[in-house]
Amino acid sequence: MDDADFMRGRVYGADHDDAGPRPGRAYAQLVGGPLDGLLLDVTDHAAGAELSEVALTTEIGRYGPGGRALYVRRPADGRRFDWRGDVPGVR
Repeated sequence: MDDADFMRGRVYGADHDDAGPRPGRAYAQLVGGPLDGLLLDVTDHAAGAELSEVALTTEIGRYGPGGRALYVRRPADGRRFDWRGDVPGVR
């Protein structure tokens, strides 16, 4: 199993020992970039305020520890967020 297979089906930000999706939660899939294949918990945004873009902290992006990966909700499929690039973290 390579790193990509290991990360697929896991929830961004979840505890490594129990990183699978949970019943009753809403998820979007991250597509492309350093977090490709991870799931993003959008439960708190599913009803009402729609989440259109996110900047997620990651150490495996272009800028290393503290850097951010930018993802934007796909217009035709709100259950997917497409990677738009990496940005350095705030110092």
